[in-house]
Amino acid sequence: MDEYESLSHSKWECKYHVVFIQKCRRKVLYGSLRKHLGEVFRQLAEQKECRIEEGHLLVDHVHMMISIPPKYSVSSVIGFIKGKSAIHLARVYGERKQNYAGQSFWARGYFVSTVGRDEVTISGLHPQPGAGRQTAGSAEHVAMTSHRQGGSTQPGPR
Repeated sequence: MDEYESLSHSKWECKYHVVFIQKCRRKVLYGSLRKHLGEVFRQLAEQKECRIEEGHLLVDHVHMMISIPPKYSVSSVIGFIKGKSAIHLARVYGERKQNYAGQSFWARGYFVSTVGRDEVTISGLHPQPGAGRQTAGSAEHVAMTSHRQGGSTQPGPR
């Protein structure tokens, strides 16, 4: 977990849980297609400097945990993987030799959530208020914490 990736000026660990489905929930991800598609996803992710940490190809949808560098947006990487894999499937399994356009294999949307360190680990990284020297930063920490827990009586946006 403490193994971070690095770019020229940053260290990062950006992992996402992504789920997407086939158009009309077709139940076609089985047999040799399932084994082949996993390798296709890995190769496409590598083209965008990403890594698929874990993945599951179920009968009608795909789960994957993917590590994406901060220089790429999640939507651009997932759009790339879905688009290029649909083209590949059409050429290999649909027996199309020309460019694939017009139909789509995957549904338009996807689900994504971040996969990160748990709250206990994060809160252990920051100094607790009242421990040591009192600074302006620690006073702000106390104010943000009490507001977030719902104990604030001050008017303002919630």
